[in-house]
Formats: sequence, structure tokens, C-alpha cells
Amino acid sequence: MTPSAQITIERTNTSLNGYLAAVAGVALIALPVISFVLVPSLANAVWTILVRVLFIMSGVFCLVGLYMLQPRQAAIFTLFGKYAGTDRSEGLRWANPLYMKRKISLRARNLNAPTMKVNDKRGNPIDISAVIVWRVEDTAQAVFEVDDYEAYVTMQAEAAIRHMATLYAYDEGDDLAPGETTLRSGEAALATLRSQLQERFAAAGVQVEDAKISHLAYAPEIAQVMLRRQQAEAIISARSRIVHGAVSMVEDALKGLSERAIVHLDDERKAAMVSNLLVVLCSDKDTQPVINAGTLYG
Repeated sequence: MTPSAQITIERTNTSLNGYLAAVAGVALIALPVISFVLVPSLANAVWTILVRVLFIMSGVFCLVGLYMLQPRQAAIFTLFGKYAGTDRSEGLRWANPLYMKRKISLRARNLNAPTMKVNDKRGNPIDISAVIVWRVEDTAQAVFEVDDYEAYVTMQAEAAIRHMATLYAYDEGDDLAPGETTLRSGEAALATLRSQLQERFAAAGVQVEDAKISHLAYAPEIAQVMLRRQQAEAIISARSRIVHGAVSMVEDALKGLSERAIVHLDDERKAAMVSNLLVVLCSDKDTQPVINAGTLYG
């Protein structure tokens, strides 16, 4: 790796207790004033004036270096354009007044990605969106490796969602392998999304905490067609279950009649009985019984 390609990594810059620095600063400014009041005979002496000015400048130096950090907040120090370290302490702190201090939040943030139109694995247009929880992990990378880490996260999140959506089909179908993961049913799709996000966010020192799909639907132009397809598949599945159950019931009925010797049926009558039972059991409408007042064969 060439020197120009080296990545700026966060390093700790320890700050001092701000309360002690504040007390010292106030004391250094107050001492010359008190001495001027208590010892007025020395007020016009050149050396006393120099000492008072030195004390006051030292006090101002102490007070100017004060800054405050909230919990889960960091301060990035730069000295004349050079990165000098990061302070993650809490409360009132003191550091070199020549440092430029930039505060950055380390708290978890939510990104609600906009709904995007993407083609899934089958090529069908779908609308998809996701909610991503992220936080800054490396402050130096977040500030110095990208121009605007928040805009970077937004753009890379959209790219990751688009890429993930192309790897999976929206829903199950005959063209997919048994048990293949889909966008609607697979945790593997979310794992892929998190992996893609972390890979893309790494350059900005950002950690992905969680990612969930918040919106998933077919695009409006094919929504009605795919709805009819889903309805047809549901009807076929239901009919298959009904027929399977009806066949089992007819088989049990014929077996019960034969074992108990209630009635003896030839093959033709068995076929007629099976046909009638299947019509009754598989019909989606109420059947009307027909009473045969004659013999079984009449």
C-alpha cells in the first residue's frame, strides 16, 4: 500500500479533568486582581504588571481549552490540519486550546431507506425498502476517509438493498429449487443484506447494528397480474388438498363396506359410487341429493 492510500485509523488522545482546569483558570485570573486590590503600592511596578499579564494569559489559556462531551459522544482533535487523536471521555474536559475540536455522535441511528423499484432474481419489478440501524465505530475513518459519512451511509445503503434484491426471488415458485430462500420467507436474505451493508460501510468506520426489510411488494404495473397468479396457486394448492382428502375418504368408505359386508358392489357400481362421492366431496357448492326409490341397480 502506498503512503497516499493509507487509511486514517482512530487513536486515543487523553484529555485532562475539566473541573481542575476551570478552577485553575479562574484562580490565575483572580490572583492579579486580588493582588492589585490588596497591594496597591505595587500596582505601577513594571515587573508586577508583567506578572499580572502572564497570570491572566495563563488563566485564559486554561479556560479556552475547556469543552464538554455527552455520553456516547466523541471529540476529534486536529492540530493545524493534522489529526491528533480522539477523546471519548464524558463530562467537562480540557485539551490543548490550539486543537480544533469536532464533536461526533457515537449513538445508534436509524436510516429509513426510501422505497426503490428493483428487479428481483426472476426479473420482476418490485418495490423494496429497509430500516437500518447503524453507529459510528471509528471516528477518524468517518471524518477523514469520506467527505460526508451520513450521506455516504445513505447512498451505500440504497446500493446494498438494490444488490441484495437481485439475488433472490420475491416469492416461491416452480422455477426455484425446493427450499430456496426468497425475499419474503428467508432470514438468509436479511443476513446477506447486513453483510453487504457492513462491507460497504467499513470504509467510513460505520458499524451495522441491524437491518430489516420494511416494505416489500410487487411494482404497481405487475401487481394485479402477480396477485392473480398467487390466487391461482392458492386455489390449485387447496384443490390438491381437497382431492387428496376426498380420495382417502372414498378409499376408507369402500374398505369399510367391504370389511363389514354391508353391500356387495361390482366394479361398475364401485366406479359410480366413487364418482358420486368425489363430486360431493370436491364440489365447492352444496350438492342436491337424489333419492333412488327403486333398487340399487334400477
